[in-house]
Amino acid sequence: MSSIEATPTFVFASDSLKGTLSSQDTARLLGVAARTHFPSCTCVSVPMADGGEGTTEALVVACGGTYREVCVHDPLERRIVARYGLLGGGRALIEVAAASGLPLLVSEDRDPLNASSFGTGELVLDAIKAGCDDVTLALGGSATNDGGMGLMRALGVRFHDADGNELKGCGADLARVASIDASALAGKVRDVRFHVMCDVDNPLFGTEGASAVFGPQKGADRATVAQLDEGMRSYAAMLEKVAVGPVDFPGAGAAGGIAWACSALLGADFSSGIEKVLSLVRFDSLLDGAALCVTGEGKCDTQTARGKVVSGVAAACARAGVPCVAVVGGMSTGSVGIPGLAAIVPTPTAPMPLDEALRDAEKLYALAADRLFSLLEIGSTWN
Repeated sequence: MSSIEATPTFVFASDSLKGTLSSQDTARLLGVAARTHFPSCTCVSVPMADGGEGTTEALVVACGGTYREVCVHDPLERRIVARYGLLGGGRALIEVAAASGLPLLVSEDRDPLNASSFGTGELVLDAIKAGCDDVTLALGGSATNDGGMGLMRALGVRFHDADGNELKGCGADLARVASIDASALAGKVRDVRFHVMCDVDNPLFGTEGASAVFGPQKGADRATVAQLDEGMRSYAAMLEKVAVGPVDFPGAGAAGGIAWACSALLGADFSSGIEKVLSLVRFDSLLDGAALCVTGEGKCDTQTARGKVVSGVAAACARAGVPCVAVVGGMSTGSVGIPGLAAIVPTPTAPMPLDEALRDAEKLYALAADRLFSLLEIGSTWN
């Protein structure tokens, strides 16, 4: 009989399923199913993220850090309380989604023309004032498409139109930028090292750019996407004139162009979010002796293989020789063929409206987890 019958170790390393289940929720549900079918198993869970939603939580746990809460502005300039992570040694980790994220807005409020990343800049400024000299921004899940203007305004950069009027820094202002004054920035960030963690490799503009690929999920129709993309081209030409860092690299369009602004004005370096997280949680060591790793995300699609949690975890499992399965909220035909991924298990039990799937996310996930481990139990009895 297969050795999995003895006392198998299962590793759970799933991303959150946005708006429904956290990484910890998925680990809990997987653990229940695993122990039902393998009572003597050992379950090892680790919060996982790729630079988007849930990254702060994952790394605060991994580094034994703490949280700091701050009153800031959300994407539509409403006052909210957001938090970021203090990882020790003067290091801060800030999720763009915490102050400028899609989960902060209901569907009818999503408006990338008026949304601003100013609140994220407020978090950065607070971290600097708190004494942090090493700031990492985890991109992903943003509601903004402002090229990072809002964030930079919070740090003292001023954007003006052709008449000299200061712009507030939202998507609608991209095409209106005629001059940029970054003179007040240097004094605030002189001794601070900036890093950007990202889960995509999209450019700033064009058919694969920030506006075209991510604008629709932020509330942009076809005409708005075209307006934002054209505005981003104009804004990029202006920002290049005052740039101190690289302006052309894969992922520049992440978080509506925040990645590009951080590189251009803050000299931030750029890294894959999932690879950074895997390193910090020492994921390779967690796989030692594991019989199976279960990962997952909200939807497995063409973006999954471009730096998302599932692809990063699957690649690590392939290197370690550990089978890897993904439990996901949904999947598209473009999700097949991810290296290192043995199978994909969608949670829906039948065709259903998205609202219903979201409402019943926990029940559907539990059923999917039970299906997975029941099949594994059957397989383990074969010689």
